[in-house]
Amino acid sequence: MKDASYRDILLFLAILSQTLILSCTNPTDKQQTTEESEAVIVELRNQNGHYSLYRDGKPYYIKGAGGSKYLDRLAAYGGNSVRTWSTNNAEQVLDEAYEYGLTVTMGLYVQPERHGFDYNDTAAVAKQLQAVKADILKYKDHPALLMWGIGNELNLNYTNPKVWEAVNDIAKMIHELDPNHPTATMLAGLNKKEVDAIKATCPEIDILAINVYGALPTIPDQIKALGWEGAYIITEWGPTGHWEVKETPWKAAIEETSSQKAAVYQSRYQASMAKDKEQCLGSYVFLWGQKQERTPTWYGLFTENGEETEVIDAMQYLWTGSWPQNRAPHIDSFTLAGKKAADIIYLQPGKAYPVQASVTDPDKNQLTYRWELLPESTDLGEGGDAESRPTALEGYVTGNATETTLKAPDKEGAYRLFIYAQDGKNKVATANIPFFVKP
Repeated sequence: MKDASYRDILLFLAILSQTLILSCTNPTDKQQTTEESEAVIVELRNQNGHYSLYRDGKPYYIKGAGGSKYLDRLAAYGGNSVRTWSTNNAEQVLDEAYEYGLTVTMGLYVQPERHGFDYNDTAAVAKQLQAVKADILKYKDHPALLMWGIGNELNLNYTNPKVWEAVNDIAKMIHELDPNHPTATMLAGLNKKEVDAIKATCPEIDILAINVYGALPTIPDQIKALGWEGAYIITEWGPTGHWEVKETPWKAAIEETSSQKAAVYQSRYQASMAKDKEQCLGSYVFLWGQKQERTPTWYGLFTENGEETEVIDAMQYLWTGSWPQNRAPHIDSFTLAGKKAADIIYLQPGKAYPVQASVTDPDKNQLTYRWELLPESTDLGEGGDAESRPTALEGYVTGNATETTLKAPDKEGAYRLFIYAQDGKNKVATANIPFFVKP
């Protein structure tokens, strides 16, 4: 009896000892904590004019998204990288990206001339360089870092070419402090003026980065025609931009439905990034999240509540070759007073008008509908600057089905009617119609 107890005690001590050893050698469920990790080397290789990124010695093609929300979903749907516009919350973004096996093109905020920055002010330029240096030193060894994005759309409404000298100085500093990650600078669109300026003034820039929307399919040919022989990435692309679409007489841009957007995302990707395998290193779709820019639905692939639009289905297909098991609802048509958004709609104050939508669900889910009436936004920025969301007007839409009635507001002015068709499984279709109330 005593011998058996003694053996039990020895066995218990042996198990306890092994458990303590394991707990010391495996502090977390992750393979490696970010604190213990070292920088993962990223290289840009040129093989007879064919450019590729190599990460940790392996080819790496960017299937990315701009934004820092829903990173778990990005990884689950086939994405592999995120892009930021600054180092705000950089540590959190890098750590979360690392957790889900994603990389980060880290944006470095460089002040644009259109916000009042003077690139003739050498003291201000030097101060900005030092601020960027602090960020480089802080984040350069994080294992999720892919590359550095120096500024965003610095060519938008600029006049002083000295901005490119500042960009080159930042890139040169990065190469001295961090030889493990390439540099890029993000342009608004593509034209000969900026290509020539960067070729002449920015030899330290490794990769040209382009933000482009409706003109995306033209980029592979433009790159060659403008004489850029190096590598490039698309750092923003998405729906037809609000500056590219038809406007109403009261200057309201006419937005595509979520279903129309899904079609153009797919077709533009296949006509551009999927086509150019020599110089294009991949892309970042815009926006992996939601924002107010002209409307609350124009650029976000998600709604404010985190519901997923049909565009995300298209991106999963483009990234993986497979569609999701549950597909988003599809909007076939949407009319107000018998007219489509492009028909230019004027309504009389206080009068009731019929509203009709035709929406289908590929999975035969039962759909519910939410309607929202907003005044046309008057807080309009440029280049993605922050805008405030208009306050919704209550009590003007009767019912919540696909056939309902809108009572026009009494106040003269511009408005938009929105529809959100929800499948009950976090998928949604969206559309809106602008209209103008006048006596």
